[in-house]
Amino acid sequence: MQRILSSQLTHHVGATVRIAGWVHRRRLLKSVAFLIVRDAAGLAQVVVTDPAVRAAVESLPEETVVEVTGTVVANATAPAGVELAEPTVRPLGPPAVPPPFDLYRPVLTATLPTQLDHAPTALRHPTRAAALRISAAAVAGFRAALDERGFVEIHTPKVVASSTESGANVFALDWFGRPAYLAQSPQFYKQLMVGVFERVYEVGPVFRAEPHDTVRHLAQYTSLDVELGFVADHRDVMAVLRETLAGMLAEVAARADGALATLGLALPEVPAEIPAVHFTEALKIAGAPADEPDLAPAHERALGEWARREHGSDFLFVTGYPMAKRPFYTHPDPARPAHSNGFDLLFRGMELVTGGQRLHRYEDYLAALAARGEPVEPYAGYVDAFRHGMPPHGGFAIGLERFVARLTGAANVREVTAFPRDLHRLTP
Repeated sequence: MQRILSSQLTHHVGATVRIAGWVHRRRLLKSVAFLIVRDAAGLAQVVVTDPAVRAAVESLPEETVVEVTGTVVANATAPAGVELAEPTVRPLGPPAVPPPFDLYRPVLTATLPTQLDHAPTALRHPTRAAALRISAAAVAGFRAALDERGFVEIHTPKVVASSTESGANVFALDWFGRPAYLAQSPQFYKQLMVGVFERVYEVGPVFRAEPHDTVRHLAQYTSLDVELGFVADHRDVMAVLRETLAGMLAEVAARADGALATLGLALPEVPAEIPAVHFTEALKIAGAPADEPDLAPAHERALGEWARREHGSDFLFVTGYPMAKRPFYTHPDPARPAHSNGFDLLFRGMELVTGGQRLHRYEDYLAALAARGEPVEPYAGYVDAFRHGMPPHGGFAIGLERFVARLTGAANVREVTAFPRDLHRLTP
């Protein structure tokens, strides 16, 4: 008899079936026992009346892996409206050692550090697993939206010979006796691949050795990177970002509807045109000093509230960031050279995406590096490609874990990360 999943039971009422999964919960009453089995698709209720089967169930702690054969019976009070009756229960391994928290409770009551210390079992909780399902669906939507628009997926090195963004916040390692670094970003490579495919994207890990110890930062996270050629300016990039986000959310709705229901979530709408404000205007809205070089988290929150109040939008573009706060490869605004053709996208009052138009002329790169006192040699392999003809181009990067955290309302990005790596955590 072929195993079926809990979600398929409604199609087999009256039939004898076989399911398998983990003992999620046992409820041992006087005349009857209920065994709740959890599998990849959800929960199934098993009704036990036979004394011998009941004795077997009593000896199986939560999280023991079992196989159950029984008859599917309609019951409106059971999960999905059906349950298994007259079962036989067979363990598929030894009795499990129960984890240090109850996975059958609606919410994990353990502290977040305890959950992270015991991540392999904590992630089994339906709410933790639901966030990861949403994450997987978002990535599928990211790929689908870009594939539909003629983008090519690429895979770039994660070990590099020099820092990507002229900073010291990199993880150094020994590469056969030579110094090397974990990549902060696929930025250089995705720009170079515009010269090959015109439109490219990548899903992969990036590493930031920044000593942040906040609810929004990780030392390793998943970056959803995009780069496209033959743009007029950064607004063409923003338009592609809008379509990409809409595609991601559509795929979450289609693939992760059960996860959304588990978390009680309604997805935000992406406006046909996401509202945008220039950086100088954003400072006024946020009540920040006019000479502020960047937006602080409090400013982002104020802007998020303004976007919701004035435009009914969870999303807001902030454009024209000062050149001094942007990487050297950023294209300046021709009309206001102190400001950039770069942007951030705020999602519910937090920076989610950074992007913009890049320089595309070799001489401009030499001048930009010289203006910042940077030598050309560490970037020679990158900058040299612009001698051989590159189109006007731009791109963006979405932090996947931050996106899912904002989407689910998680207070800490670690709640939606399977095995987070940060200032303090290197295991499990």
